[in-house]
Amino acid sequence: MKHGQAMSGIMIHKAAQVVGADIEVAIAPLNTVNFEGRAHQEQLKGMLEQVGVREMTGQDAKQGIWARVQDAIAAVSGVAGSVITQNTDKQDMNIQTLIRLDHNKVNTIFTEIGATKEPQKLEEYFGQLYKDLLAHAQAEEEVVYPKVRSFYGDDNTQELYDEQAQMKQMLDEIKSIDPASADEFRSKVKDLMDVVGDHIRQEESTMFAAIDNNCSNEQKEQMATEFKAAKSNIQQEFAGSTQ
Repeated sequence: MKHGQAMSGIMIHKAAQVVGADIEVAIAPLNTVNFEGRAHQEQLKGMLEQVGVREMTGQDAKQGIWARVQDAIAAVSGVAGSVITQNTDKQDMNIQTLIRLDHNKVNTIFTEIGATKEPQKLEEYFGQLYKDLLAHAQAEEEVVYPKVRSFYGDDNTQELYDEQAQMKQMLDEIKSIDPASADEFRSKVKDLMDVVGDHIRQEESTMFAAIDNNCSNEQKEQMATEFKAAKSNIQQEFAGSTQ
């Protein structure tokens, strides 16, 4: 069994070099583990499915790689069950956990951008970062910020909106830069990373604490459900606009 898991991991590493940056980034956290845990197995299963569907059809599976990865990470922390929960109505992940998973993914992509100068990889990583940050920000602005404003405060909440407006502007500026100009491209991404980092720290400290102090577990889980649904709709709109 261990041999099979190790071989699956090796295959995904090799396939990631061909099928896309999303899988290459997704497997990065597994580099330091031996694929023994159930969550790691779920992560491998999700990536194998993604690779197989792309190979056979030239299209992505309906369930994105990061939905599978999020379930796997959640299983590690005991927040959610196996990948099966992704297709059920089970609602056991609170809004802080869901936002933090997005933050972790973004930080992983920033790390990968910083580690390469290859234009094709830079373009792929940034393309993923661009879509993820915009979808995350828009879902927060639709669902989370309006709900927390009453107890988090007008000034604090407006600061989050302003930071995301700056982030969106920087994303569009970077999008206009040719990744072949690797040094300039990565320099601008570093500036973006600093802005996003400050934003993440504020959310994960003071905003998360305010949510804990003012919302029940049921309210936090409901907010997570609404956030996930909003983000899914936004991502579908993005996909439709690029076809």
